[in-house]
Formats: sequence, C-alpha cells, structure tokens
Amino acid sequence: MQPPEVRLPTDDHFARRARRLQALAERNPPLGEFLGFMAQLATAQQVALERATGWQPEPEAFRLALEHGMPPLNAQALQDDIDIPGELAALLGALELHVGAAQRPLIAALRELPDATLKQLVAQLLAGEAGDEQHRGLMPLIAAALQVAWQRLVQALPHVPARPSGEIRTLCPCCGSPPVASVIESEASCSGVRYLQCGLCATQWYFERSLCSVCEQSGKLGYLSLAPQASAEEDEATAEVAQAEACGDCGSYLKIFPRTLDAKAEPLADDLGSLALDLLLGEEGRYRRSGYNPLLIAEG
Repeated sequence: MQPPEVRLPTDDHFARRARRLQALAERNPPLGEFLGFMAQLATAQQVALERATGWQPEPEAFRLALEHGMPPLNAQALQDDIDIPGELAALLGALELHVGAAQRPLIAALRELPDATLKQLVAQLLAGEAGDEQHRGLMPLIAAALQVAWQRLVQALPHVPARPSGEIRTLCPCCGSPPVASVIESEASCSGVRYLQCGLCATQWYFERSLCSVCEQSGKLGYLSLAPQASAEEDEATAEVAQAEACGDCGSYLKIFPRTLDAKAEPLADDLGSLALDLLLGEEGRYRRSGYNPLLIAEG
C-alpha cells in the first residue's frame, strides 16, 4: 500500500498534543513552566473542540475548491465567517478552570477585548504578523481558538483533499497556511516518508525529503541541531530530536523531527519544545525561520 499523501488530524489531536507537551515540560526544566501552560492550553482546545459546534459551511461550499485542487478552508477567505468571539469564549471557559493566577489577567483582558480589535488581531495572526506590543501577550490564546475553529472545519470536509501541486504545493491542502515543521515517519506503512504539518489546522501532506519547503531547491541544504544525535543503543529520551533543515539558497530553515529518534514527536509541540534551536540560529543570523506556529507569532 502507498502511504497517504494527505493526512487529516484525528478527533483527539489536541489531547495527544497536550500529552506530548507535558512530557516535553518534564524533560526540559528551563522551558517547563511555559510548556506546562501550553499543555493546559492544548487540553482546553480539546474540550472546546468537543463541546462547541461552531460555524460550518454547507458541504456544497467545498466542491469547487476540492475539484480544482485549491484549499477548501482558505484561512484568508473564511476569517470573516468564523464566529471568533464564540470560539474564543469556549476556549477561555475550558482554560480558566486549570490555569493559575499568573494567566488569569490574560483571560480577563481577552473577555473585555472589543470585537473590532479581536478581528484585527485575527487578521494579523493569519498573516503571520506579530501585532502591536499592547496586545502581543493575548495573541497566543487567540491563535489557539483559531486552531480549534479550523480543526473543526477540517472534520467537516466531505473527503481528504488531494496533495497540493504547482505553486501551492508547500502550503496546506486544507487551509492554505504554511507548515510549522515536518516529521519523518518511522511506522512500517510509511517508513522514511516526510510530511509537512500545517501550523493552523494540523493537516499533514507529503513532501519530498532533502528539498527546501520554501524555495524547493536541494543543492545547499544542511541539517543543524543543538547536540549530536543519539545512537541506536542510547535512550531515545536523551536524543536531540529537533533538527533544522537549513537552505543556503533562500536562507530559510524549517524544523524536522525524525520519529526514529522519538516515535511520539508532534511537530507543533516539539517546535515549542525546541526554542533553544531557534534562539541559536537567530543569534547566528545566517538563516530565518520559515515555520508558521501561530502560538509563537509574538516571538517572530
């Protein structure tokens, strides 16, 4: 059997992401508090996804886009149709039961945010912009609500979209967003296959290995990490899973996570857990990050 070219997120994707984030928090003390909060946020996303119905287009609305190989859930096109205040309220309601005093002012500020300001911040997030300093601390929670909304839309698709081709083949086949990172599978059915994963809706799609996900060149690719990779005899918990696939042609990098080093790697969670690699590459100044992680827009 041929490995699937496009894979949609499972119904329990946020719950699995939360477990991964919690494991990373315990493994990485310097980022423990941050990753622990992100685990709580992912848990709240799962609750919001299951409890709130949200807006969904009519099935017929997907037909033309699917037939012509275009993203049926285009983020730019649908942002005005999503009930963002409702999505955010559902997320905050699930989150506030578990957060500490430090995060409660953020929740209160979001509840009081005017709809016009929220709409502006949503547009900035979907465009990959950091936004103004006044609201920057609120944006990861807004981004989390957007992830819930788009994952719900993915679940409403009548069938899996085709793998993107041509000029959009490096963009998500469901919503048209850039990838957050990529993962190399280790399961027998798709061993060695590389999938890009969307930072917004978590859809994965096949993309050739040793090919830059920005400029699609292969001649000047290098793989950078913070530490040597663990050997087969070493404990996988000690392995440095995160690698940066850095392109000398366009000067960009995208993280890549081989599941031969850690079978439980989840691209967005592991992206958050490997910020030290971003800091190192940022200090060197040779490469710019291409990965789109809405929860980290404020850092970009």
